[in-house]
Amino acid sequence: MTQTTDLDVAAVSAVDPTGQVADTLALGDHLRDAMWKAESAGLGEWDSRGGLVVAGMGGSAIGGILARAALGDQAGRPIISTKGYELPSWTTDDTTVLCASYSGDTEETLACFEAAGVIGARRVVVTSGGALGRLAREEGVPVIPVAGGLQPRAAVGYMLVAVLETAAACGAGPSLRAELDVAADALDTLAGEWGPGGPDDGDAKTLARALHGTIPVFTGMGLTTPVAYRWKCQVNENAQSPAFWSELPEMDHNEIVGWGSAASIGPLSLVLLEDCDAHPRLVRRAELTADLVRDQAAGVHRIQSRGSTAVERVLSLVLLGDLVSLYLAVLSGTDPEPVEVIDQLKVRLSADD
Repeated sequence: MTQTTDLDVAAVSAVDPTGQVADTLALGDHLRDAMWKAESAGLGEWDSRGGLVVAGMGGSAIGGILARAALGDQAGRPIISTKGYELPSWTTDDTTVLCASYSGDTEETLACFEAAGVIGARRVVVTSGGALGRLAREEGVPVIPVAGGLQPRAAVGYMLVAVLETAAACGAGPSLRAELDVAADALDTLAGEWGPGGPDDGDAKTLARALHGTIPVFTGMGLTTPVAYRWKCQVNENAQSPAFWSELPEMDHNEIVGWGSAASIGPLSLVLLEDCDAHPRLVRRAELTADLVRDQAAGVHRIQSRGSTAVERVLSLVLLGDLVSLYLAVLSGTDPEPVEVIDQLKVRLSADD
């Protein structure tokens, strides 16, 4: 594949024929549309003393962990994400289960939908259709629709809003619609700053060039921990490249020792995702961790969230990481849209039925 150092509109268009970058830059619009779609679902209000379980996989599951971070200490009930075929053993009929599958055909999520029905838990579905959408409508389960034509990982705004709206409906947290409106406007501004038409020395382009040719380890802390996981997944899928994630303070109790031989293994880059509202000891740990691994790392990068609310800060980092992963694809000449190995896996699994 032809590699380039250009990240302007022409360079991106040459590698991204299906417009994955454009879908990412539309995150603000996705939030606005998602709020309208959630309202159209007519969820109503109820009180789930058992909290909220979000069942989903891959890009469809990301809304659950990001929503928990965005709510922070405003969450009044447990909000748990489950990734697999089974619900948590403590799920009861006093729990709300949100089944999230962009395609509607994710077998693990369909299994959780069925299990929640057997338990008698209140169910909500977020999907663009498929078997999950059909079953939900047959059984009278509310469906929050998602815009079609996206890769599931590009539907992050829709999945986040669906979880936040369901959390508000079941009493697990307050409505964050006002914060989402403000965040959407801020994301429009950041899209112009970080997009292909923005300055060549913008944050997303600069970081992508610095990480190109290395294996990044994205490390979160507090609010940014789930975002670090998101960054790792986006590099895996969009750039089709290895990436890993970690979190502070846990990293400083084990992983930091492994960095002592990093240079002899390969070009590993440490990316610390920081937040202005982080605990002071986390800020200090980030500073010390960066210093201690610098000699063995291909690069150490400390990235700050932007915004005044938790929602805005989470989403600013989501947008930045998504663009970095897409720019990494452009730099290596990789079309960011196909995920052929996942498709192959699904075909082989379906052959077992």
